[in-house]
Formats: sequence, structure tokens, C-alpha cells
Amino acid sequence: MTLIVGLTGGIASGKSTISAYYQSLNLPVIDADLEARLAVQTGELAFEKIVGHFGSTILQNDGGINRKKLGEIVFANEEERKALNNIVHPEVRKRMGEKQKKAIEAGAKLLILDIPLLFENKLHEGCDKTILVYVEEEIQIKRLMKRNKLTLEEAVARIQAQMPLKEKCALADELIDNNGSIDDARMQAKSILQKWHVV
Repeated sequence: MTLIVGLTGGIASGKSTISAYYQSLNLPVIDADLEARLAVQTGELAFEKIVGHFGSTILQNDGGINRKKLGEIVFANEEERKALNNIVHPEVRKRMGEKQKKAIEAGAKLLILDIPLLFENKLHEGCDKTILVYVEEEIQIKRLMKRNKLTLEEAVARIQAQMPLKEKCALADELIDNNGSIDDARMQAKSILQKWHVV
């Protein structure tokens, strides 16, 4: 029996750090962001649909999607964000579903699904347990501005495009407080798995 764990967190909350830590323990992790990037590569079905909807102005010189330009459009317009999600999400789900099936067939004791919009898209309903990585909004804004080279307004817009972290905290089975050091967050991440007797 494979324990399916949904790992999530707000943008710039440190979820990827925890995901990488779990991978370093040789645990199978399926990363929704990675699958989303693969799903929109040139020639893929989602790529064709995105260009069909948003036009060729969102393309780079090499023919690939200019993620920054597309991001500016969808984070400033709710309808366009929904349109993009309606194109990309079904493809990502399909890709993740195939990998999940393989992991279960291979006899994995635990499988981690790293999904940023786990609760927003009700994907937690397909998980046995959920873990949320969270930080205070002030730290989240600072990290996001630094990481993505965004203005304060842009960072706030991206954070507000997601479900508030406080709401997510109420939905998650376990919380990892990432306001402190990375080592502290990793210790919390490990102790959760020990509690569930999977490491």
C-alpha cells in the first residue's frame, strides 16, 4: 500500500527546499511545476493551445514560451489566468497520473506529490496525507521579490492570486514552519515521516 502525500505551500514559502530534501532521502517525488514545464514545451498539446489562445507575442526568439511575459499577462488578469490553467492543468494531471501509477506498481511505500495549488484545485482529495510549508507573509514577500526580481506590487499580486496560507494551514494534516533556518525546516520534514512510520 502506497501512502500518497500531498506537499504544498505558498509561493516562495520554501516548498521546493523541502521537496528537494525528500528527494535526497531517495523518496519518490512527482513535481507538478516540473511536469507543467514539460507539458508546455514546443510541440506539446498544451503549447499549441497556449499559443492559439495568447498569440505568438508570448514566444521567445527560439520559439519557446516567454514565461515572464505570459506571467505578466495572467497575474494581471483573472480570466486569462483561468484560461491558462484550463489548458495546462489537465495535461499536468495526466502526466502526474502516469508517474503515480508507475510508482505504485513499483511498490513505493510512500509517494510525494509536490503541488503548489494542491488545495486550490482540490487535488488533496486524492492524497492520504498533506503537508504544508508556510512562512509569514512579510518573509514570503521579501523572498519572492528577491528570487523573481519583482516589485513589491508584483510580489503581492502573485501571493494574492493563491489561497491565503492561513486557510491552507487549516486544511493541512501537518505543517512545516519555515520562518527559521533550512536545517530546522528539514528536521520538521523528517519528523513528520517518522511520525507516519515511513522512514
